[in-house]
Amino acid sequence: MNRRVVYTRGGLPADVLTVIEEPEPAPEHGQVLIRTTAFPVHPGDLQAIEAHPETAAKPVPAGVEATGVVEAIGPETRVAPGVEVGGRVTVFPYPGAWSQWLVADAEVVVAVPDELSDEVAAQMLVNPLTTVMLRREAQEHLAFGYDGFLVQTAAGSSVGRLVTGVSQFHNLALVNVVRGERGAVELRKRFPEVPVVATEHPDWADEVRKAAGGRPVSVAFDPIGGKLAESLLDLLTPGGKLVSYGLIAEEPISLHASTLLSKSLTLRGKNIGRWLSEASAERRASDVATAKQIALALKDQFDVAATYGLGELANAVEHAVRPGKVGAVLVRPR
Repeated sequence: MNRRVVYTRGGLPADVLTVIEEPEPAPEHGQVLIRTTAFPVHPGDLQAIEAHPETAAKPVPAGVEATGVVEAIGPETRVAPGVEVGGRVTVFPYPGAWSQWLVADAEVVVAVPDELSDEVAAQMLVNPLTTVMLRREAQEHLAFGYDGFLVQTAAGSSVGRLVTGVSQFHNLALVNVVRGERGAVELRKRFPEVPVVATEHPDWADEVRKAAGGRPVSVAFDPIGGKLAESLLDLLTPGGKLVSYGLIAEEPISLHASTLLSKSLTLRGKNIGRWLSEASAERRASDVATAKQIALALKDQFDVAATYGLGELANAVEHAVRPGKVGAVLVRPR
């Protein structure tokens, strides 16, 4: 039998998620059968569940990313290099990844390098792809990489740490912003050469300007929104760009048109869903290859906050959005 996580209505994930049992699936032409070994509980997964508009006629499968072992390949199916029976793979996007068994289209199945543990493999695509997407947004700005600075909030998050590692590799100027001094101390230990500012300090924006050494703040990344995003808009130099890629804050971003007009600012919204809908097949393949290289180069930054069993799903969901969490929450379905 196959146990998988589903929901039939929107709401708090702990209240609406349930585990059902179905017959074990079999792969057809163009498909790969995977025995799941771990999947991450992304905060974005939970936001999608909460935002589901109405009661569904059929159960909606949860999750989009998982890692596992190939058990079978459908007849006459072309697979990516390294994908073979008995080999480890990661899948994304796969609606319904929170499952013991997956039958995935071969085009979304990616071989996992031997150097990566299951814990890293379970996080190998969504967060690194988000990092690739954000870096592309930053480097489209003319000043960035030559004179301007990048500022990112939630810098201690899984994506934030990858952005820092990639920025260091490419010698891009960066100031990290976190909520509290405790998180700042931890991030300084990981990346001693990158300045970190805590928003618990009333003058944190001035600290960012000081860290930039008088150079313009050209681009800001922010997954939070609300008042913090408004402060970032104030920090940006004329012609600057704010890239919003999350909605942690409940309050909206309050913005008067004069702020945009007087400083000629750009406000962009990006997320992995936009990447899926906008990227060509060639761009996807290139970005996936880059994501794999990020995972290999920065595997020590793929922290795991905790690992749960499928029977502990409610605890995993609660932990995934716990303030101060460092690293991904994983579920091992067996």
